[in-house]
Amino acid sequence: MEHTIRAIHADEWEKARDLRLKALQDPAAPLAFLETHAQAADRPDDFWRERASSAAEGVWVKQFIAEAADGRWDGTVTVLVERPEDEARFGEAATVEQTHLVAVFVRPEARGRGLADGLFRTAVDWSWSLKDPWIKRVRLYVHEDNARAEAFYRRIGFVPSGGKSPVPGDGTAMEVEYELPRGAELSSR
Repeated sequence: MEHTIRAIHADEWEKARDLRLKALQDPAAPLAFLETHAQAADRPDDFWRERASSAAEGVWVKQFIAEAADGRWDGTVTVLVERPEDEARFGEAATVEQTHLVAVFVRPEARGRGLADGLFRTAVDWSWSLKDPWIKRVRLYVHEDNARAEAFYRRIGFVPSGGKSPVPGDGTAMEVEYELPRGAELSSR
């Protein structure tokens, strides 16, 4: 099945919500997301409208999706812009202008088709296209027990930065920071 990787539109909040709820039902969700399905399902429509609107504007956040020819959304990644003067959303505060990839998900039945590669390539290209702020690195965090995600991030070209952060609500688990510095290439499949 052919897919188009594109940014979401503000009026697509229902599809964005539905894909997020699907992601939070994935068996890896407890390792991959800081929110539960129940928490997300309880959010009002206005929350989802605002979230989609912000992600569509693409000023400080941008959401990309993998859309099948029939209109079904099979994957997503969200990019957060972070600057040193900003409060940290997760992990260590930014020391340089950077973007942070979050909410990565590909439906199980669509995995193995290169959708994650396409989503990451689009997210990284968008990051490098920003002029103000001028992005110096792209980062993400992965739960120390999420071997599948870690293997993908390494394969595509991200490397451990040495940064770690405790998983909120779990004093024993850590999230490991990976980065792609400006000038580094994403690996091809």
